Formats: sequence, structure tokens, C-alpha cells
Amino acid sequence: MDLDANATTALLPEVFEAMLPWLRDGHGNPSASHRAAREARRAIETAREQVAALIGAEPDEIVFTGGGTESVNTALHSLDLVCGSGAAVTSAIEHSAVLRTLDRQSRETRRSDVDGGGRIVLDDIGRMLDGAAFVSVMWANNETGVIQPLVEIAVMAKERGLPVHSDAIQAVGKIPVDVRAAHVDLLSLSAHKFHGPKGTGALFVRRGLCFEPLLHGGGQESGRRSGTENTAGIVGMGAAARIAMERPATVAISGMRDAFEAKVLAEIHGVVRNGDAAHRLPSTSHLSFADCDAAGLLILMDEAGVACSAGSACMTGKQQPSHVQLAMGIPESRARSSLRFGFSRLNTMNDALGAASALAKAVAKLREVQSPGVGPVVIHTR
Repeated sequence: MDLDANATTALLPEVFEAMLPWLRDGHGNPSASHRAAREARRAIETAREQVAALIGAEPDEIVFTGGGTESVNTALHSLDLVCGSGAAVTSAIEHSAVLRTLDRQSRETRRSDVDGGGRIVLDDIGRMLDGAAFVSVMWANNETGVIQPLVEIAVMAKERGLPVHSDAIQAVGKIPVDVRAAHVDLLSLSAHKFHGPKGTGALFVRRGLCFEPLLHGGGQESGRRSGTENTAGIVGMGAAARIAMERPATVAISGMRDAFEAKVLAEIHGVVRNGDAAHRLPSTSHLSFADCDAAGLLILMDEAGVACSAGSACMTGKQQPSHVQLAMGIPESRARSSLRFGFSRLNTMNDALGAASALAKAVAKLREVQSPGVGPVVIHTR
């Protein structure tokens, strides 16, 4: 069973069906002038309306990209070019797409602290806004699922005339997102986080905002992102956005997550839930297991047929503990024992309860062979 929805989600059948004609027959270049091209253009513009509706934007404020990382890089590239002197203000728990992009810019980067629950400390980031050029903070964390006080941060930034970008890749399609209510100027989203296709994303660019593209060429996307559009991917993103808006699954998903956690906490001792439980995505459970190593648990869970992760999929294979957990003040030993479980609309209550049972067996087995303080062990599987 797939409980790694923060990393990616499966295509919904309706999304696949919407994409299929454009993968099979609809090969027309949407920038051309013949009938096939016009049909592709209409399909893209319909998808633009669907994505815009999902986040409370206008269609002409949506720029399609080749994924979430490109969307983030485009936003930060533009802000770096159009904003004057001053620091870039962000947080210590941002995705690497934000942190590494800012690190490559010549301007100073200020990283706000977070509290023990993984939320940005408002007083800390407020002090950083003086002498800043722009702000980039995530809507919800990709590892813990903790929802950030974005509106409060954006209001403080606006009082100083600073533009605001938000990496909302984990939030869009899972919780209500409204760019107007959030007071953001730029917002990044990715289709495969809400049952659309991989390799397709979008960037909200507030109407009237001074903007510089990352990619130059034929001037597609109204000159904001050159390159022939991926018609099938964009159509799929639009279909996924429409479904997320028309058939929200927040209550069902949070119910599965809560049942999973209740069973885990009741049946396994030494479990700590990480992150602010009152401010988190309905889909995410981030847990630490005393006297266990996450690498060993992942092997056993995979053998049991349960897909989960030890943190961001982008950090898989890295030996260092998660920068997100360390920023929260979680000890390194506990950080190395943490797993992330992500639920989606395609999961069932049986999945949740079955995964909890499999986890209890995995923890018990690992604790038999791994003593406290001992490094990772190799679990031999068939």
C-alpha cells in the first residue's frame, strides 16, 4: 500500500483519461495556427482556468512549468532580478529547491527559526524583514506537514512593501489555498502532489507584478516561460485541479491518518509524534521510534508492502539527519528514527490500520536486533 503521498501521488483514472487523447493523437503544437494546434491551445487554456480556480487566481496569472522545482526556481530568479538591494528572507525548514536556489544568489539570505512544533517563529522572521528585498516561505512543510503562519508573515512583509513567494507544493490540492487571502505575489505548485502527472507544475504570478522569466526562447506562456507546452501534462494538471476542488477529500484523509496514529500510539511504546498537531496537513503523519533506525524500518515496511519514507524524497540516500528536524530542535538520534507517512484520497481505512499493524511488527523485529545507541543494521530480506 502506498503511504508516501507527500513524495508523489498516483494518477486518478479521470486524469489519465483526460490526458490520453493528447498523448495518443493530440500532437499539435499549441503555438501553431492550424486546427490541431488550436485544439491543443483550447485544452491548455481550459486547464489554466481549472488550476486558477483551485487557488483563487485569474487564468492569466497562471504560468505552466516543468514541475514544482522549476516553478520555485523561476519565482526566486525573478525576485532576485527585479528586487533592489536587501536580503532574501526565508525559513530554516524550506525545501532544498528554495534553500539551494537562494544560496546561489549573491544577496544575503536570512533563515528564520522555527519552534519545537516546526512552525516559523513570527517574532524572529519579523525582525528579519527590516532591510530585506523579498520573502519566500512555504505554506506547509514537506516532511512534517506542519502548516506555516503564511498569512501573518505576508501581512508583515506587505507593511514593508516586500513581495512574497510561497512554496505551496505540499498544500495545494490537500487544503484550501487562496492566493488573495494569503496576500502572496508568487506561488508554486506541482501536479503530481495532487494526483496529476509528474513533470508538470505551475507558478502563480500576481497580475501587475514585475516579472523576469527563467527560460528564454519562443515566448510561450505570454513570454513568462519559453518552450513548447506539455499539452498532455497540463491537461492532466487541470483535470486533477478540477477534481480536488469539486471532490475534496480532507475529512476522509484526516480520518485515516488519525486512525493510523491512534493504533500506532496504542500498540507501540516509545513513539513520538513530530510537528504541531493543531497545524498540519490532514494527510501527514511524522513519527519517531525509540531504539529504532529509520533505514531498518524502511526495509521491513517495504518487505511488508507498505511504502513510506524517512523524510523528503529528495533527500533519500543522504546520511545526514533532516535539516527540518534539526531546526525543530529534535535530537539527532531521534531524527534518525523518524518516518513520514502520507495519505491520499486513494487510500482506505484498511490501508491505515493494516499499515499500523505492519509497523508494530517492524518495530518489534528491529528492536530485537538493534540495541539503543547502535548504528544502522542490515535487515536481510528475501
